[in-house]
Amino acid sequence: MTTLTLQTPDDWHLHFRDGDMLLETVPATARVFQRAIVMPNLVPPVTTAEMAVAYRERILAARPAGSRFEPLVTLYLTDKTSKADIQQAKAAGVVAAKLYPAGATTNSSSGVAALDALYPVFEAMAEAGMLLLIHGEVTDHEIDIFDREKVFIDRYLQHIVARLPSLKVVFEHITTADAASFVAEASANVAATITPQHLLLNRNDMLVGGIRPHNYCLPVLKRRTHQEALRAAVASGSAKFFLGTDSAPHEKHRKESACGCAGCYSAHSAIELYAQVFDELGCLDKLEAFASHYGADFYGLPRNSGTITLVQQEWQVPAEIMLPNGNPIVPFFGGQTLKWKLQRGIQ
Repeated sequence: MTTLTLQTPDDWHLHFRDGDMLLETVPATARVFQRAIVMPNLVPPVTTAEMAVAYRERILAARPAGSRFEPLVTLYLTDKTSKADIQQAKAAGVVAAKLYPAGATTNSSSGVAALDALYPVFEAMAEAGMLLLIHGEVTDHEIDIFDREKVFIDRYLQHIVARLPSLKVVFEHITTADAASFVAEASANVAATITPQHLLLNRNDMLVGGIRPHNYCLPVLKRRTHQEALRAAVASGSAKFFLGTDSAPHEKHRKESACGCAGCYSAHSAIELYAQVFDELGCLDKLEAFASHYGADFYGLPRNSGTITLVQQEWQVPAEIMLPNGNPIVPFFGGQTLKWKLQRGIQ
C-alpha cells in the first residue's frame, strides 16, 4: 500500500490556547480535521456559555481562508458550576463539559476540588445530552504520579458511571492498561481518547539518557506494558477508543526550563503520527474508523463526507516552528522521521 485515503477525520481532544497562538494551532488542525473538541483550560477558564461562544468566535477568526473547520468548544467545570450553567451552555451549542481535578494539568487550578458535590451538575448534563469529558487523575500529593489514573478510576470514575448510566463519559487521553480495561468493560456510554504520544512512547523515551522535555505531558508517559495495552486497544478495532491528540502547545523556552510545562504539540503531524502507529501494528485498515467514525458516532454527530489522502513517503518533522510572536515551538517528534505524509488534506 503506497497511498491511504481516509474519510475526513476529527480530533476529539486538543488545546488551541488563545491569542496569537491561534494563528498557528488552528490552521495546523484545520488542514486535516473537520472538527475538534477544544479544551477550555484558558486563563481565565471557559466557565460560562458567553465565554464559550466568544472563544469559538476567536477560533473561527483564525481559520485559513475558505476553511470550513468547526470548533466544538467545551465548558470548564468548577466547584461553582450550576445546573443553569449547563442548560445555558447546551442552548449555546456547547456539546460537552470538561472535568479537571484541581491541579491535574496546565491551567487547572480552578478545577474541581470537591467532586462528589458535582453530581447534581452531572445529572443536569445527562438530562441535557451533554457529554462529560474527564481528566482522570487524582492530585493528592501522597499518590505517586504514575498511579494517579488507576486511583481515580477506583475512587471516582467507577462510581460516576454506576450512578449515572445515561451520562455519556469520555475518559480522556488514557495512559494505562487499567484505563483501557475499564473502558472496554464499561457500558456503551463510556469511551476514551488516546493520544499519539502514549501510543508511540513510554516513560523510557522521556527519562532514559537524559530528560526529554518535549515528550513530557500530563498524564505522564507510563511504563512499556501500559503503552502496549493502549496499542492493543486501538488494534482491536473497538469503537470505544477514538482519536484525541491532546495537542498542547507551549513555547520552546517554557518546555526547556527548570520547571517545564506539560504538553506535546502534535497537531502539526497528527494524522501522520497515528498512521505510523497503525502501520507498525499491521492494522492500517482500522485507522479510518478510529480517526473518522467512532468519535462522531459516540458524540451523536454525522460522519464527515470528504476525504484526505496520505502517501507512504518518509519525511522529517520540523525541529522547530516559528510562532506568530517570533518565539519557536518544538513540535512533537521534532527532527524525527515519519513514514506517512499528508498528500491531500481538506479541500
